[in-house]
Amino acid sequence: MNFETITLKKEEPFAFVTLNRPDVRNAMNQQMISELLQAFNALREDRGVRGIVLSGAGGTFCAGGDLKEMQSAYANPQQDKSDRTQQFDLLLRAVNSAPQVVIAKVEGAAMGGGFGLVCVSDFAITTDDTIFGLPEVRLGIVPALISPYVIQRIGLTHARRLMLTGARFDGVEAAQYQLVHEVCLPEDIEERVEIAMADVRECAPGAIAACKKLILEIVDEHFEATAIHRAELLNELRRGKEGQEGMLAFIRKRKPRWSRNDERPVPADQNPDDTRF
Repeated sequence: MNFETITLKKEEPFAFVTLNRPDVRNAMNQQMISELLQAFNALREDRGVRGIVLSGAGGTFCAGGDLKEMQSAYANPQQDKSDRTQQFDLLLRAVNSAPQVVIAKVEGAAMGGGFGLVCVSDFAITTDDTIFGLPEVRLGIVPALISPYVIQRIGLTHARRLMLTGARFDGVEAAQYQLVHEVCLPEDIEERVEIAMADVRECAPGAIAACKKLILEIVDEHFEATAIHRAELLNELRRGKEGQEGMLAFIRKRKPRWSRNDERPVPADQNPDDTRF
């Protein structure tokens, strides 16, 4: 799959999706949005990929939307703009519901739509000098498409101030708002991402997908409404191949097969016909 505004590299069990318009600080134009959506859709059914590292080229995560393209496109009141907004909405949904762990490596700036991409990641790591903001109201617009994800991520109190003022803040404040999970010095971010990836390697691929789906299913539901579903899911996974392997590995004090990096044969006490994770 060839892209012009992003890069996609797979090194199982990870995929690396990089916004690649460094000359404009990775501002998202319509082509980038479309290519990001294609990439995440292509990875959706790839169970060889357990984690997706989302980052920006040139030391900047994403400066937001491409305002020059946006202004030009919307200058003509007769032109249908519905596809532009629909594509970005679909992208946010695709990242948010990806069956893999999405790790956002956030450097330089995460503004507007880039801020929204951070909000739909599962684990965000940033540097202390990264600048965040929702500048839409200062541009005469609103962060309409990303708003539900922003509010869910940082809460209504912080969202009201940041969305209504367009105030900028750094990585340390981003951690205080719980927008990101870790903040570090710029020289340490690669190491922190590697540590996060090591954690993902320890997790079963099917369990990751099931857990991600569960989180999104129950987040807005009362616990009683999902009680039966949650119990049935747990029982199903306990009976499944990964659940049996995980429990057996714990009992026998060894690593489960999905976390091994070598190609050792299946132990003699296990069914050799079982599919390796």
